[in-house]
Amino acid sequence: MSKDYVEHRDDTYYVAGTRVSLDSLIYAFRRGESPETIRENFELLDLEEVYGAIAYYLANQSSMDAYLLSQREKWTDGRRNAEPLPTGLRQRLTRARDEILSSSSS
Repeated sequence: MSKDYVEHRDDTYYVAGTRVSLDSLIYAFRRGESPETIRENFELLDLEEVYGAIAYYLANQSSMDAYLLSQREKWTDGRRNAEPLPTGLRQRLTRARDEILSSSSS
C-alpha cells in the first residue's frame, strides 16, 4: 500500500495533510539543505514526510519546476500590482517593530 506525501489543493501543492507548501521544501532542497535540516525547520513534519515530498519532487521534476516558475510569476505580478501601504500605517508598523526589537535586546 503506497502513501501519498503530496496533495494538490487550491492550485497549490502541499505536504499531504498539512499546510506546509511543497514549494518551501523544494526551495530548501535546492539550496542544499539536507532532509534532516528541512525537518528541523518544519517542526510539523516528520522525516518520512520530508523524504516523501523530496521523492515526489524528483519523480516529477520537470512539471514541478514549471509549477514553481508559474508560482514565482504570480508572486511577482502580485507584488507589482499591490497597493502600497499608507504612509501612516507604515510609520506605525516601523515604530512598533523598533519598540519590540529594543525591548527584546534589553
